[in-house]
Amino acid sequence: MAAAASSTFPAPCHHLPQLHQNHTKSLSSLFKPKSRTTNFSIRPLSISPKASLSDPFVLQIAETLEDSNSSSSLKQSPILQKLRESSSESILSLSWPTRKDEPFRFTDTSFIKNSQISSISPDPESTLIDFESDGDDDTQTPNIVIVDGQIVSSLSKLDELPDNVYVGSVLGIDSDEIREKVMKFVSNFEDKDLFWSLNGIGAPDVTIVFVPSDCFVEKPLLFRFYSHETSEIGSSNLPMSNPRVLVLVEKGGEVGIVEEYLGGAEDKCYWVNSVMEVLIGEGGKVSHTYVQQQAPSAAHFKWTSVRQESSSTYKLVEVSSGGKLSRHNLQIQQVGPDTITELSTFHICVRDQTQDLHSKLILDHPRGVAEQRHKCIAAHPRSQVVFDGNIKVNRLAQQTDAAQLSRTLLLEDSATVNMMPNLQIIANDVSCSHGATVCDVDDDQLFYLLTRGIDLATARKSLIFAFGTEVMSRLPCDSLQKKVERHIQRLLDPTPS
Repeated sequence: MAAAASSTFPAPCHHLPQLHQNHTKSLSSLFKPKSRTTNFSIRPLSISPKASLSDPFVLQIAETLEDSNSSSSLKQSPILQKLRESSSESILSLSWPTRKDEPFRFTDTSFIKNSQISSISPDPESTLIDFESDGDDDTQTPNIVIVDGQIVSSLSKLDELPDNVYVGSVLGIDSDEIREKVMKFVSNFEDKDLFWSLNGIGAPDVTIVFVPSDCFVEKPLLFRFYSHETSEIGSSNLPMSNPRVLVLVEKGGEVGIVEEYLGGAEDKCYWVNSVMEVLIGEGGKVSHTYVQQQAPSAAHFKWTSVRQESSSTYKLVEVSSGGKLSRHNLQIQQVGPDTITELSTFHICVRDQTQDLHSKLILDHPRGVAEQRHKCIAAHPRSQVVFDGNIKVNRLAQQTDAAQLSRTLLLEDSATVNMMPNLQIIANDVSCSHGATVCDVDDDQLFYLLTRGIDLATARKSLIFAFGTEVMSRLPCDSLQKKVERHIQRLLDPTPS
């Protein structure tokens, strides 16, 4: 089907109500009265019949986020207005998830529910702080520093991008063409949940990556996310930030994206609720790396939504180790034939923490390729691993090649592993396979190293570390790979002899 003349991308499958300049629906217009506050505790509300069906706790968080953005002195844009309006409307039908809800059956969110959520007031001047740099950092790589959801220009380096590539704040777009395309696709994801909508209300900005047709961005774009506003461990206050990134790659374009979420001080508490939307045009290629190293007492929720046109390629490499509660919702839709999707993820739990990956890959067209490999290490008695991976091969996706494999090292008998690999096949001319294992270190491999004169403790440590190297070796550059490997080694052996 031919693309619309005004854009490389076809029209999105879901359209939101058209916004008008003189008519803005916010949460305050959907239910009254409204008490303005930043830190809050649950209090009775007098609300309209429509809002009375909603969860008071959810509405209080949404109001707090809305208050923070409305009091900000930052210039607003129609794009942010559209995002916040659609998110505000959807929030009214959503409630806080419990263990009774199927998607959260194995994920306990009471850590957040029992906290007093506070918003973060964007203040670019307060974010001009000195972040430590790693010795392995590639100083030639374009990098974007985002603190509490906002780009800090003084710490970012974007002077080597090709012509017509735009990377920056949605407020800084000076091209009408790019602005129209961003406006068209922002917040058009249909399967949004509570955390997606909360991000849409609370995001102080949207970072835009626009790659025009047939443009190759040679070096990957490095995004570093920091949390500056935090609280002390033991405090009931939990500051919440909402970073958001939208990536538009037009026909034949190619770019690499690296996301690093860095925690800083280990004695701090905060909640990062992040969203990334990726739209890849026909024949486009996106290589996506996601490294999560949040503080041990932090909460980290992330949504990644990917839409692939025909003959496009999306490859994800993920290494997640931080946070007390970490959840990644990953949804990918192949909306054209001859499309390639590769997902490689590695999670590790070395303390009382939860690492949760919920993925959904939908194939609707012929000759699609989908490969998912998920690895996890549960190395603490109170660690919890959740993997819910769903690959759906619909009736028209004939001649599909799909494979899914999940493997977990269970190093402590009292650790919890919940694995739900799911390969749904409706098409009849396909090549598909899937498998899952949960086990300790392989005895045969251990015996082989022992016969080579390696002592038991060293052999076991070597095999545990090697378990994750299949994924870590796929990281896009040597400097990042070495940095991540050192971090994993420190987690597995914090007091080396």
